[in-house]
Amino acid sequence: METLYSVLHKIMDLTENNMAFNYSNLWKLLEKKKMNKEELRQSIGMSSATLAKLGKNEIISMDVIARICESLKCDVGDIVSYVEED
Repeated sequence: METLYSVLHKIMDLTENNMAFNYSNLWKLLEKKKMNKEELRQSIGMSSATLAKLGKNEIISMDVIARICESLKCDVGDIVSYVEED
């Protein structure tokens, strides 16, 4: 499992490198916890626009990521990964 520091470091490098986020682990975790996207959105006070960004694997704020982790009792690496784009 990646440390929070290493994940944050990769996020900061995102704009300098050709990288993309993938939130597929978040959707799997929600399914495991029998929670849907709208329930997550409401539980952390996330906007529908931010939820749409998650669905498109776009960048969201670390504040939202932290609230998701707090709500789901998980680590950043449990919900987001990155892949290098060609």
